[in-house]
Amino acid sequence: MSRMLPQILLPESQNEPSLTLPAVGQGTWYMGENLVPRQQEKDALRYGLDLGLSLIDTAEMYGDGGAEQVVGEAIRGRRDDAFVVSKVYPWNAARESAIAACERSLERLDIDTIDLYLLHWPGSIPLEETFEAFERLRDQGKIRRFGVSNFDAGSLRAMDALPAASECATNQVLYHLGSRGIEVDVLPWMQDHHRPVMAYCPLAQGGRLRSKLLSSSVVNEIADKHGANAAQVLLAWVIRPTSSNPGAPRPVVAIPKASTLAHVKANAEALTIDLDAEDLTRLDNAFPAPREPVSLDII
Repeated sequence: MSRMLPQILLPESQNEPSLTLPAVGQGTWYMGENLVPRQQEKDALRYGLDLGLSLIDTAEMYGDGGAEQVVGEAIRGRRDDAFVVSKVYPWNAARESAIAACERSLERLDIDTIDLYLLHWPGSIPLEETFEAFERLRDQGKIRRFGVSNFDAGSLRAMDALPAASECATNQVLYHLGSRGIEVDVLPWMQDHHRPVMAYCPLAQGGRLRSKLLSSSVVNEIADKHGANAAQVLLAWVIRPTSSNPGAPRPVVAIPKASTLAHVKANAEALTIDLDAEDLTRLDNAFPAPREPVSLDII
């Protein structure tokens, strides 16, 4: 993996220059819940850092803060290798409660600054108030950038009327080959505003749909063609380029979770898969995107 690997570009923000990150990161949903040994989760995250998967996504919701603790233990002594993303509950996103929630996350993560802090989904607290709190957190050095998650096109358009909207770094949404609704309106909006999308559950969240994607004859034929597996093809599809320039930033960063070293390695190797036009056409035909706006898929 010595060649230039796909990257996304976080735009310049107040006091922060633009920043490139790998187009595949590491998710932590369900970590810190004793589903697998804690050391195994930490080893997986650290191995991901070894392979250059520097973006680690977590949230105060995950494991009721347990995932943040796992992340903190995993990056201890390696803070400079990690770009840490965390998210605040919408009911904790008021003018003062957002400050307190962020401070609790910082304590669990055992770091001084969160690199990117997101509103987990829209709530009843006015977004203007949440962004005011985020700007205060940034001014206090407790976060570097902020953004949103699970915002549909209507929420993005409403956000755009706020003065702080220009500082919104990303929108994290559900996106995979079997859930393509964001391609109609959310993804174009983000591209028009030069902001990357963060795709959670890029392999689908278990169940029948995930099985359908992984067992698809089209997906597996393309995987065989590239000497890969089906999951790697699905990741490569999520981060596919929209520019003919292979070095141009990708519009989407995928954040799959992995709890084994083999799974982490496979995720990293997905960065080296170049799907060609024929591959993309076959996948489009097998799993077409909607032609009209649809409700935002949320898990």
